Amino acid sequence: MAIVGASGSGKSTLLSIIAGLDTPSKGAVLLAGVDLFTLNEDERAALRAQKLGFVFQSFQLLANLTALENVMLPLELDGRKDARKLAAEMLGRVGLSQRLNAYPKVLSGGEQQRVALARAFVVKPAVLLADEPTGSLDFATGETIMALMFELNRELGTTLVLVTHDPSIAARCDRRITLEAGRIL
Repeated sequence: MAIVGASGSGKSTLLSIIAGLDTPSKGAVLLAGVDLFTLNEDERAALRAQKLGFVFQSFQLLANLTALENVMLPLELDGRKDARKLAAEMLGRVGLSQRLNAYPKVLSGGEQQRVALARAFVVKPAVLLADEPTGSLDFATGETIMALMFELNRELGTTLVLVTHDPSIAARCDRRITLEAGRIL
């Protein structure tokens, strides 16, 4: 599903509400049949860790961790003993098997976004939230990233909810929601 609308229309806020990071003024947000706002913050964080993946325009990679360590992090937080193996496999899947030990500062924007994709998909989330995942990339790199995101989406059966200004990306989604001033049109 694509969420589209002008800057300031509430797209990123909607993603934050879906993730349980921001509180809605009214209504409920159900994730895996659970109302997020009946949970305390620790319970919401635990549910997010189990069910959600995130991809941000700014990548949100930890500068002091290698590509491999960035992808391992959510697995390690979940107590997975096979974190290194799974992270290396997913980085290979996104074409970065030769960059496992590279730190974010030496990776190109496209490589950083592929690390972010690998980190999001490695936990096999039920839902992946992507906020302008190609916004800071050149056109060709953005196309490569979107093709990879849709391919992983299909392979893993993950529900993909993405915010985009790009009509061609929105057109590739099964459903589009347009926001204007915080309201769905």
